[in-house]
Amino acid sequence: MEMKLELIMVPVTDVDVAKAFYEKVGFVVDHDQKVSDEVRFVQLTPPGSACSIAIGRGLTEMAPGSLDNLQMVIADADATHADLTGRGVEVSDVLDLAWGRFVGFADPDGNRWSLQQLPDWSAGAGA
Repeated sequence: MEMKLELIMVPVTDVDVAKAFYEKVGFVVDHDQKVSDEVRFVQLTPPGSACSIAIGRGLTEMAPGSLDNLQMVIADADATHADLTGRGVEVSDVLDLAWGRFVGFADPDGNRWSLQQLPDWSAGAGA
């Protein structure tokens, strides 16, 4: 049996503010639909990802800012740090750990993201 994670709901307070933030991070807007007065669905996809996020109204009962440590894999922590900083995104310093190099950021509601550069296991890291 195959299962693919394709969409994660991210709870936000202000849809337009959150949409602008994720666009600044580099996410692509796939859909922005007002389904009714109570429901608005905005789907955004990080560059290169098969999984998207959804923000909006009427999508989830989670409290805005309640997601902690959503994780994405990146190729180069230093380059990602420089790119996001250049876009005006407030990011953490690069954190070096045995299981990877990490850059973090939070959206305007406080939903926290961790970007991981995987170690080069072929070079004997972590062994």
